[in-house]
Amino acid sequence: MVAVVAHEINNPVSFIYGNINHLNFYVQDLTGLLSLYESHYPNPHDEIVEEVEDMDLAFIKEDIEKMLISMKVGAERIREIVLSLRTFSRMDESESKSVDIHEGLESTLMILQHRLRAQPKRVAILVVKDFDSLPLVECYAGQMNQVFMNILVNGIDAIEAALENESNSESNSESSADRELPQLRLRTEARPESIVISFSDNGTGISPEVQSRIFDPFFTTKAVGKGTGMGMAISYQIIVEKHRGKSECFSEEVVGTEFLIEIPTRLA
Repeated sequence: MVAVVAHEINNPVSFIYGNINHLNFYVQDLTGLLSLYESHYPNPHDEIVEEVEDMDLAFIKEDIEKMLISMKVGAERIREIVLSLRTFSRMDESESKSVDIHEGLESTLMILQHRLRAQPKRVAILVVKDFDSLPLVECYAGQMNQVFMNILVNGIDAIEAALENESNSESNSESSADRELPQLRLRTEARPESIVISFSDNGTGISPEVQSRIFDPFFTTKAVGKGTGMGMAISYQIIVEKHRGKSECFSEEVVGTEFLIEIPTRLA
């Protein structure tokens, strides 16, 4: 579905983006022609003067350039999102392929930008990346990207829950400057025959009892309607069974959580 939506969006966006430059040239030609008229006919008819004042021609000439720049930036942004969706879905890659893992992480972060930005009741979530120089990894890219999505969404949910707990606690008198900023940390490491990806957050953390069941199907600590309990179970299956890798969770309540993934660089 993601791949189809990305494809359908890409066509009209490409049409808009491709025509903005032409529109910009036409506007420049028209404003240049108006300036030429003004220089040769400095005293136009009263009716023209009145119309120019009513439409505020000077403001339009100044503002239209800003509008075109804004439209181009917006179209470029949409193209970036569409590219990220296509990279994330990898629907054209049903077989395993050698891919750049960092591309998958970056595209997943792009899709989650709306969750990472500042919200009315919280500050933005800082993303810290500590990426090693990784080789191309032979894997099922679309499935790996789904794992990244599941883990990052859980991290964001944990951070938001921690912030909500803070705001509801009796320690609201504590200076906000003393609190650690909400943060997601992504780290990658190259090993002789495998790569390691670490996802850390400073959210609510997970109790030992919950940690023992974190990869169980249908197990969730989220409210009804906010989680199916399948995300981490599917992620574990993709990492361990599909890619012959390892998936571990380390957590401390109130402090935060770290998920570690290790997969071989080549599939057997």
